[in-house]
Amino acid sequence: MSEQSPAGTGMRIESDSMGTLQVPAAALYGAQTQRAVLNFPISGQTMPPAFVRALLLIKAAAAQANGGLQVIDAAGANAIVQACHELLAMDDTLLMTHFPVDVFQTGSGTSSHMNANEVVAALATRILGAAVHPNDQVNAGQSSNDVVPSAIHVASAIAINERLLPALDHLSEVLQRKSAALHGYIKTGRTHLMDAMPVRFSQVLDGWGAQLRGATDQVRAVLPLLQQLALGGTAVGTGVNAHASLAQRCCQALSLCAGLSFSPGANRFALMGGQDVAVAASGRLKVVAVVLMKIANDLRWMNSGPLAGLAEIELEALQPGSSIMPGKVNPVIPEATAMVASQVMGNDVAITLAAQSGNFELNVMLPLIARNLLESISLLAGVLPLLADKCVATFRVNEPALQDALARNPILVTALSPLIGYARSAEIAKKAYREGRPILEVAVECTDIPPATLQVLLDPARLTGEG
Repeated sequence: MSEQSPAGTGMRIESDSMGTLQVPAAALYGAQTQRAVLNFPISGQTMPPAFVRALLLIKAAAAQANGGLQVIDAAGANAIVQACHELLAMDDTLLMTHFPVDVFQTGSGTSSHMNANEVVAALATRILGAAVHPNDQVNAGQSSNDVVPSAIHVASAIAINERLLPALDHLSEVLQRKSAALHGYIKTGRTHLMDAMPVRFSQVLDGWGAQLRGATDQVRAVLPLLQQLALGGTAVGTGVNAHASLAQRCCQALSLCAGLSFSPGANRFALMGGQDVAVAASGRLKVVAVVLMKIANDLRWMNSGPLAGLAEIELEALQPGSSIMPGKVNPVIPEATAMVASQVMGNDVAITLAAQSGNFELNVMLPLIARNLLESISLLAGVLPLLADKCVATFRVNEPALQDALARNPILVTALSPLIGYARSAEIAKKAYREGRPILEVAVECTDIPPATLQVLLDPARLTGEG
């Protein structure tokens, strides 16, 4: 129920089960949202737009299902569906003006859920020309306790499917192309950051690619779990006040709208009291983050220099690197990637801790889980194309630096160990280190192996295991 406040205040009076309070006159939301705005002035961060959009998709699907089951009247159901689609058509900036509740709110996410119910009801009322109730109609057969966990799953599944997996596949393709282009280049391998046996650039990039594909497979494997929803569980998992067919029909309608196949979960108590699937999804995102951190750091090391570092590659110059040192250029994309990876790892810790708060029939850190999981997906999806297109695809190999390091690498003497033994090989390596001479030259002096044979044995290309 609403009424106007005195003229000029820019406010109106709204009421709920706790009484009345003032709400901004232009706001679509009502009293319960306003109470949450006043109760939680904590971070200034709202719930992610992807989560809000998932809520709206669920509301539209539930209205369609409830209308078909004659739980609510057809006209009201149609108005709710239309209102949801009008909201979904808004860009994120406009949409989020209607969803101001802080992430750090009631642990069930009830404040954000009622925010959605009130906004949809207000817009549906305008469409219908008659009152649409946020609880009795928009929320028919639903509870925050089954809708919010379901929205986490829906939002995450859509974001992974539409944004993250294409970005992962793109980086994988770029790595494959770069590997083929650089197969002929051989570099000094390193273990413990110390010189080791030679490797081909293609072997390095293929290693990264295999890691990335493995991580991508893990992300894909969690999608079917995210597509199982708690809908129909209502307050505690028993389905009180929900039509027996609501969950199935709602999932069918949701699948048509979202482009993914959703279904009621086999056990709603598990999906409401626990957040194991969110933990699993975050864990797979952490694997991606670990792989990206390895790739980013390898690129930074190989690019280090250009005079006092390894200088094996030269990354694309994207911006000046210093406000005081003219001409300096830094590896900004790998650095951004490393920060994204760190944030995803941190988000995973918070999600793990939050998922432990499944007390009896409900987890009570759902907004934090939603926020962190969706942020991790978004950050990874955002940085992956940059790493692919502005770093991997464009770096140049510094062949003279590679050849110089290979020629001076005493570790190549490893190839002689089967012929002259470990001890003699070590002596030759130490002499080459000490005198700063090529290993081939020292080996000719210290063994009776013909120079031509030594040249074959110590050929870096042969030692990579590929022709």
